[in-house]
Amino acid sequence: MNKQEILRYLRTNSKVQDEALLKLIDDAMEEVNRTVKPKSIYRIFDCRVTEEALIIENFEFKSRRLAENLKGCTRVALLGATLGTEGDRLLRTYSSEGARLVIMQAVLASKIEEICDAVQENIETENKIKTRQRYSPGYFDLDISEQKKIFALLDITKRCGITLTDTCQMIPTKSVTAFTGIDYED
Repeated sequence: MNKQEILRYLRTNSKVQDEALLKLIDDAMEEVNRTVKPKSIYRIFDCRVTEEALIIENFEFKSRRLAENLKGCTRVALLGATLGTEGDRLLRTYSSEGARLVIMQAVLASKIEEICDAVQENIETENKIKTRQRYSPGYFDLDISEQKKIFALLDITKRCGITLTDTCQMIPTKSVTAFTGIDYED
């Protein structure tokens, strides 16, 4: 995990010298690394990108921003990742300890980003390709309800244990789905 990123999530100066805060972060990082059991999945699909949408198989993801992000791509990788129920358990454990809860939230956020980065690196290495920046439902104009289509394409509940609520929030909460465009092959 990246301590600078954790401090950014905490909205502190990255050069903070508060030894007590840094110790709490170190302790939380150690506990997260010891406790969580990440799972992930990805698949690469042929796609078509229009000015306003991404089309994969029979699914259309309407988003001008996503289409801009993927402009020129003919293939896209979909990924899903989770820290598992252990991440949610850690949040419940510290729910009555304000400072520790905020720190744990930041550490878990950094950890899920680390897992997504690793998945994206694996996509590139295993397939000898380069990918673009990740883009997830719920950002800009890509509605959170588009999660349903990603779940159908990846069979993510069966493979990673992530479920969707009626409002398309993922459980476990420290879970991510994302698109990453494929630029070119080596």
